[in-house]
Amino acid sequence: MIESVFAPYLQRWQLSVDGEAFTSSSGSLLPVRQGELPAMLKVSDAAEEQAGSLLMAWWQGEGAAPVLALDGEALLMLRAQGAGSLAEMAVNGRDLEATGILCEVVARLHQPRPRSLPVLVPLHQWFQALWEAAQRHGGLFVDCAATAHALLAAPREQGVLHGDIHHGNVLDFADKGWLAIDPKGLYGERGFDYANLFCNPEARLALAPEVFARRLAEVVRVSAIERRRMLQWVLAWAGLSAAWMLEDGQPPEVRLGVAQMALAALQAG
Repeated sequence: MIESVFAPYLQRWQLSVDGEAFTSSSGSLLPVRQGELPAMLKVSDAAEEQAGSLLMAWWQGEGAAPVLALDGEALLMLRAQGAGSLAEMAVNGRDLEATGILCEVVARLHQPRPRSLPVLVPLHQWFQALWEAAQRHGGLFVDCAATAHALLAAPREQGVLHGDIHHGNVLDFADKGWLAIDPKGLYGERGFDYANLFCNPEARLALAPEVFARRLAEVVRVSAIERRRMLQWVLAWAGLSAAWMLEDGQPPEVRLGVAQMALAALQAG
C-alpha cells in the first residue's frame, strides 16, 4: 500500500514513515514525519474528501488541524499528539465538558475569514436521503423531513460548515488545543454543525434524557442559538443520519431515539 498509494508524496514532501497505514471512511492514511514534525498523510480519490481538504487548508489551523501540504488527492496535516479523547471524556462522567469543547471548536470554525470561500456544498443538497426515507418509511421520518424543509426554506446565520462534528472528529493537539479534522465542506445555517454531537459517542449517552437536556442547555448557552431552533436542527439531523444508516444496512434506532426526544421537547414547548 505504501508503494502504490503514498510513495509519490513521501518523496515529494520528504516524509518518513512513522507508523502503520490504515484506511477509514475518509481515505487511506499513514502516520509520517516531516523532519521532526509528526504528521498524517491522507490520500483519497473521493471528490467529497478532496473538497474537505481544501476547506481544511482554508481554515489555516484556526479551529482545524493545520495543513502542511495539499495536492489534489493528497493531504498532509499536523498529527494530533495529545492524550485527550472527547469520547473517553464523555463516557467517563465528563460529558458536559466534552460538549463544551465541541461547541467551542464549532464556534471557532464558524468565525468569518477575510478570504474567498472554497467550493462548498449547499446544505439543502445534503438532505436527499431524508426526503426519500420520509416517502418510503413514513412515521417519524415525516416529522424530521418536514422540520428540515422548514429550516432550509428560511435559513439563518449561514456560513461555512464542517458538516460532521462529533467526538471522534475533534482531536487533542496538545499545546494547540482541540482541533477538528475530516470536514465535509458545506454551506448553510450554523445550527446544523451542533446537531450531530447529540447522537454520539455511544447509545447509552445519546438516549439518556438527562444527558440530552444537559447537552441542549450547553449548546444553547455557548452558541446563543434559540433553544427551539436548536431542537429543530437536532430533529432534522437525527432523521437524516437515520436515513443514511438505513441505506447502509445499519440499525437506525439510536438516531431515531434522539429524533424522538427532540420532537417531544419541541411539542412540550
